[in-house]
Amino acid sequence: MVSIDHVTHKILTYVPVVLVLLDMRYDGVKCGKDGSVDNHLEMGKKLLAAGQLADALSHFHAAVDGDPKNYMAYYRRATVFLAMGKSKSALPDLSRVVELKPDFTSARLQRGNLLLKQGKLDDAESDFKKVLKSNPSDKERKEAESQLAKSDEIQRLVAQSRSSFNGKDYMTAAAQLDIIIETCILDVASREMRAECFIQMGEMGKAISDLKAASKLKSDNTQAFYKLSTIYYNLGDHEMSLNEVRECLKLDPDHKQCYGHYKQVKKLNKQIQSAEELIQEQRYEDAVSKYETVMKTEPNVPHFSLLAKQRICHALTQNQQTSKAVSVCSDVLQSDPENINVLKDRAEAYIQDEQYEEAIRDYETAAKHSENDRQIKEGLERAQRLLKQSQKRDYYKILGVKRTAQKKEIIKAYRKLAQQWHPDNFMDPEEKKKAEKRFIDIARAKEVLTDPEMRTKFDHGEDPMDPESQQGHHGQHFHQGFQGFNPFGSGPFNFKFNFN
Repeated sequence: MVSIDHVTHKILTYVPVVLVLLDMRYDGVKCGKDGSVDNHLEMGKKLLAAGQLADALSHFHAAVDGDPKNYMAYYRRATVFLAMGKSKSALPDLSRVVELKPDFTSARLQRGNLLLKQGKLDDAESDFKKVLKSNPSDKERKEAESQLAKSDEIQRLVAQSRSSFNGKDYMTAAAQLDIIIETCILDVASREMRAECFIQMGEMGKAISDLKAASKLKSDNTQAFYKLSTIYYNLGDHEMSLNEVRECLKLDPDHKQCYGHYKQVKKLNKQIQSAEELIQEQRYEDAVSKYETVMKTEPNVPHFSLLAKQRICHALTQNQQTSKAVSVCSDVLQSDPENINVLKDRAEAYIQDEQYEEAIRDYETAAKHSENDRQIKEGLERAQRLLKQSQKRDYYKILGVKRTAQKKEIIKAYRKLAQQWHPDNFMDPEEKKKAEKRFIDIARAKEVLTDPEMRTKFDHGEDPMDPESQQGHHGQHFHQGFQGFNPFGSGPFNFKFNFN
């Protein structure tokens, strides 16, 4: 496929050759009565050769204004327009040249080439035939014959592509249109037909590329913007959909299809923005509700339902509604198993639910698809620490509370268990020894979980009471026994033991 920029580059490289030929054939042509038009033409020619297109164009504008019947002024201006990629502006100037000087074969040949690029095959063929009937140079004759043959071939392919398209053989039609567009690179109709083929084939990226080109080649192409907006919408990209439909309405504020679609996209876009703001404000339950509304607003577009579920998964995880979070996240991953964000959210929910092995698996899967994600690396390390920790001593399990438990719940659970397992309650030496150990674990759990700093360390997989990792700085008094300590607040008691 040949790009428009590539064509512009070829025109720019061709400009100096054109100017040299013009100097050889038309050096004696004088334009204007006082020579000012000649001055503008000469200055414009020099600026054009130097690549200063905007300045050259200004001089050729002045030359045309100074002598509206000067065919060379139009021709030179057309050359600049082509070099600037403004074929629409060049075509009227070339037509004016042919009108003023019908035997100017170079202008007619250039117009024919431009018409061929635009897919105006009948008009292009007419120009090539007239060039051949005139007195062209050998080079012009060969070019006209070649382009005429090419035009005939394109005519045949156009008929075949339409037949294939009407027969719903979109793959064949697209292949035929590929060949057409290689020559007719500025042909809007061929690009729009190929875009429709790609849509039918499910190749939306290619369809978008053709429709964007068509929207630029045809200044009032509302239909291209409308199709672009609907494609982005069906792909779940509400922001791009809104941008494209706004472009349509700029061209035609009363466009019925675009206006109806605009209202639909704007409504959905507003709901999604509102839901995201709620997440930012940590109002997770409200965010879940808002995204549930998104699914009801657009139930027939799977991408929006998937997006909504993905964000609900995140909100539920942040709100520590672990079982619901795991369920919704798993639902998303059935449709999109490589979704990094959802894998991370479900891993976090698993950690909250103390399912560390499952969390590790999710983080490892996510790491395969995003090796340099720091959050994944840190999450995986944390899950591995917590798994190792859970196989040793788990202060939450010791007190029988959840990881989300508040301080009041922790103290309440501690008091109940401390009263139950107080060593003074046991007379049998073996039972007393077992109670002593349990009582120490309960007291340790209470100390860690009611101290914000120690609890944070524990939640990140580090045991503040582990002498190996803490160098014995925390909990040393446990080695001294419990003396003068009463967890029930009813005065001191004189219980002392050594658990070494």
